[in-house]
Amino acid sequence: MVRHIPNTLTCLNLFAGCVACIFAFEACYVGAFVCIVISALFDFLDGLAARLLHAYSPLGKELDSLADDISFGLSPALIAFSLFGEMTFPSWLPTIVAQALPYTAFLIAIFSALRLAKFNNDTRQTSSFIGLPVPANALFWAGAAVSLHGIIVELSPFVLLVVVGLMSWLLVSELPMFSLKFKSLSWLDNRVGYIFLLGCLPLMLFLHIAGVVAIIGWYIILSLYIHLSAKK
Repeated sequence: MVRHIPNTLTCLNLFAGCVACIFAFEACYVGAFVCIVISALFDFLDGLAARLLHAYSPLGKELDSLADDISFGLSPALIAFSLFGEMTFPSWLPTIVAQALPYTAFLIAIFSALRLAKFNNDTRQTSSFIGLPVPANALFWAGAAVSLHGIIVELSPFVLLVVVGLMSWLLVSELPMFSLKFKSLSWLDNRVGYIFLLGCLPLMLFLHIAGVVAIIGWYIILSLYIHLSAKK
């Protein structure tokens, strides 16, 4: 029975992700945000349980990726799709283009699937990441839809299209990004993680849900800084 615990947690991740998709499609962004956070929690717990119980399996690996593409790939794509649906399109834009543009949101789901497949076959990503992790991308979209909704829907749909393209590219980029897998409490071994967490505290304290968006931005900027510093 013990060996089934990680997969059960993964299935709970998938269930919460499916519900997040329903909320996102109905433009209930708070519900989608809550479900994505719950999915992220189960995603963390299934990995933790697998390590503690030594319950690794090929089935668990495949199931985890499938669940993640729903919870952190399809659900943010549906959030972006719904946001497109609330925007005002320019009158000069041909009707067929205006009708097709919202479907570009599903690039997020496609590139999330590519990111997950890449992660499963990339031996460089055992202790860190190459490209933006899919849970971080999903939290970015969910947090933005809740906290910045009024601003986003007033923007040009082409601005949202650029953000969709940028975040999709980050998912499969070769940008090294640090992991928060602490192996000890040592400052020297985990200083990047500690610096990141210290920066997160004021963002969440003062910005609340908008702080989630800021934290993902902080994560990307800090990863980029570390990468550029290492190259020097």
